[in-house]
Amino acid sequence: MLSESESSGRESAVTGLTFEQLCINTIRFLSVDMVQKANSGHPGAPMGAATMACVLWDRFLKHNPDNPSWPDRDRFILSAGHASAMLYSLLYLTGYDLSLDEIRRFRQWGSRTPGHPEYGTVPGVETTTGPLGQGFANGVGMAMAERWLAARYNKPGHEIIDHYTYAVVSDGDLEEGVASEAASLAGTLRLGKLIYLYDDNGISIEGDTDITFTEDVAQRFQAYGWQVVGPIDGLEPADISRAIKMAQEETERPSLIICRTIIGYGSPNKQGKASAHGEPLGEEEVRLAKERLGWPYAEPFTVPLEVLAHFRLAVERGNRWQQEWEDKLQEYRRAYPDEARQLESELQGELPAGWDGELAEVLKDIDKPVATREVSGRVMNKIARTVHSFIGGSADLAPSTKTLLKEYGDYGSEDYAGRNLRFGVREHAMGSVANGMALHGGVIPYTGTFLVFYDYMRPSLRLAALMGVRVIFIFSHDSVGLGEDGPTHQPVEQLMALRGVPGLVTIRPADATETVEAWRVAIERNNGPTALVLSRQNLPLLDRAVLAPAGGLQQGGYILREARKTPEVIIIGTGSEVHIALAAARELEQEGQGARVVSLPSWELFEAQPEEYRNRVLPPGIRARVSIEAGIPLGWERYVGLDGTAIGLPRFGASAPGEVVYQQLGLTPQRVVEEARRLLERRQP
Repeated sequence: MLSESESSGRESAVTGLTFEQLCINTIRFLSVDMVQKANSGHPGAPMGAATMACVLWDRFLKHNPDNPSWPDRDRFILSAGHASAMLYSLLYLTGYDLSLDEIRRFRQWGSRTPGHPEYGTVPGVETTTGPLGQGFANGVGMAMAERWLAARYNKPGHEIIDHYTYAVVSDGDLEEGVASEAASLAGTLRLGKLIYLYDDNGISIEGDTDITFTEDVAQRFQAYGWQVVGPIDGLEPADISRAIKMAQEETERPSLIICRTIIGYGSPNKQGKASAHGEPLGEEEVRLAKERLGWPYAEPFTVPLEVLAHFRLAVERGNRWQQEWEDKLQEYRRAYPDEARQLESELQGELPAGWDGELAEVLKDIDKPVATREVSGRVMNKIARTVHSFIGGSADLAPSTKTLLKEYGDYGSEDYAGRNLRFGVREHAMGSVANGMALHGGVIPYTGTFLVFYDYMRPSLRLAALMGVRVIFIFSHDSVGLGEDGPTHQPVEQLMALRGVPGLVTIRPADATETVEAWRVAIERNNGPTALVLSRQNLPLLDRAVLAPAGGLQQGGYILREARKTPEVIIIGTGSEVHIALAAARELEQEGQGARVVSLPSWELFEAQPEEYRNRVLPPGIRARVSIEAGIPLGWERYVGLDGTAIGLPRFGASAPGEVVYQQLGLTPQRVVEEARRLLERRQP
């Protein structure tokens, strides 16, 4: 690691540039060459931000390329994910498991260098970015997780959790609403170990940002409760270094360093222009840019040996830092063995043995209809007793979503060890922050809001699924059954939208017993997010003495009630409509028809079962099928077939008591019976 005086004064033996300028240009032109070879990408941001990145990674970032998952590393987020070529350059140069061949395969099929950074594709990418603002909010979540773990486990003389969260953010990031939500929350929580470098180049895809973005960013962030450093010259290493030191010295507020840069810096004909943002420079312009910045290497992807040797010192530093930490951890184990075991287990994402031993107690005192949101709240508080990494909150709706962990305190600047997160009315940031916490590790985060407000957090939930992170999204008030609040608050299309997200498991339990099982699935699932969809209205407790055990939920769908004779019609329901399906089946049985009832709380879990099991639950030979669900019927053809009937809501709801809305919109046993009769009659020769 070069000191400031060494880096600014030492000259390269090859180019005559200072050595640090040579290092910066290596990052700059590796990025440019990637984009040019792919004939696709964003060269402008890496050319302008390379100085910031070089200073941060070379002088400040605590990381270990040999062990990218070292728990006490600093986190680095490229929120401006379109500048991915710069991140790949840094990862290659500093010794991560990324080859120069992969650098050359930028944006190609099967490469480890996709167009935007993807978590899990290459070590060192801390989060998937590209949708602007998401990385900004993820970083807030990472900083929150760091503070929570530090508050819980650090002891006097034993600071084993102590690291920063850094990000490079762009004009576009700061324009996105999710960044505003997250920034406001970060300021409120006084996250002093959160440091963002703002690449203020004044250019967006459509041109100068003055056409849309004239606010005083510094004053905005000061109002949020951030320390604002600058504006500084983002092309001057010494200024950047001093600014980062100032940010590190501020322990009570997050810091935004405003770095004035030039997009496409060095390109004679494109720097400072929108044309440098999202298209290759062109072979001739690349040549001119290299000439202008004193880069003497005509061959693309050239890395001077002295530069590579210098950057690879990050491996030596990283191993030394990690060994020092391991030594501290060993001392901690001796002094606090129980805490050490628990911390290490949580960092691995493990669940304690017997974690679900108390869940059955939730059902003991339920002897009347109860909302699944209410049961969920009881289950969560049982889980909190044994799963100490379980932490989360709601978007100002805890009394309604029943997501409060009683007796576990609130997370805040006065006590970072609390387990209840107060997100405020910030659904989008809530989802992205939870993603960041999960990515950091050591916690199992959950969020809570009404199902209709899923629309406000769809991008963050989509990214949770894309990354495969362990976040539990709780959505209550799941249907028109919530009643008088009316169609603005009654979800209709949201449930099917959740099912449309690859990698997400959505579960809509039918009663208290299925709710317990749903939580068991959600907590144990560690390779992706889970959405729990819960009712506001009370639902009957299904009599498991005569019906199938609720454990069938683990398979996503199961035969809840078998026909008394050979099944002639299958009625499929989810959530609050399952008891309607049961009532209809009983009436059909009284008429002499064999009616099977299938509870199908999770399409994703059901589709993951062997074909033999799925065919046993829904035999292909039984074509008279009726589904009932308080949502759009689109998609139910998958299970009822073209000959069956999907009862749902091809319209919005209405303001009235929930039972009245159900009756008026045809979500009734009588409607199911009528449709079943029609199908059975049509089957007759």
